[in-house]
Amino acid sequence: MNSISANLNIMIKASEKASKVLIRDFGEVEKLQVSIKGPSDFVSNADKKSEKIIIEELSKSRKKYSILSEEVGKINNSDTDNMWIIDPIDGTTNFLHGIPHFAISIALKSKNEIISGLIFDPIKNEMFYAEKNNGAYFNNLRIKVSKKKKIENCLFATGGKEEIKSNLNTRKSGSAALDMAYVAAGRYDGYFQDHLHLWDIAAGIILVKEAGGRINDIDFSNIEEIKIKAASNTIYEKMLEKLNNF
Repeated sequence: MNSISANLNIMIKASEKASKVLIRDFGEVEKLQVSIKGPSDFVSNADKKSEKIIIEELSKSRKKYSILSEEVGKINNSDTDNMWIIDPIDGTTNFLHGIPHFAISIALKSKNEIISGLIFDPIKNEMFYAEKNNGAYFNNLRIKVSKKKKIENCLFATGGKEEIKSNLNTRKSGSAALDMAYVAAGRYDGYFQDHLHLWDIAAGIILVKEAGGRINDIDFSNIEEIKIKAASNTIYEKMLEKLNNF
């Protein structure tokens, strides 16, 4: 086990606690699928419950840190330099349809950079995390971005409703956080998407960077309408060329 900071330790504990509720609620969603009323209210409730647990856990130890979270928005506490960025369920549409591909995402932004990030997929029990200058990890094993050199052998993740014309081999998984984590772990070779919120990708940014990947510059004052392009150094430019050609 690599040595981790106190902050990351708090993030791990918060995500594990919230995940228990999500796993239980996800089990219920599968039963609700067959009912006419449908599970959408139930899911937004699961989102709020998960968020509440995460914020409570993080605030126990770090009362002064500010918060940016999907459901409650921005909470400025006395320390505005340090901010938790939380997505309690990234992949709510999957969750809603009983598809086991969603994650809890927590990042810590200090001044103008992300210094810690964690993405936890509770159903597969897969935890990805990274800290500035300390590498990226998957369930305690060091991870690196893909080593592929030829773009035709690569698999890319994207998302959103609009069709991006490119002849890249792409997948849409429905969870931006997991797409970024998978790039960090070398499962995907790259990821590109528009119209994202900061909480979708904050933890993924540091994961990709610490796994040796490359990512476009992100303006953190912009919370929504974020564009992401992430890949290994080798593939990044080739991916951009393909995206620019179409």
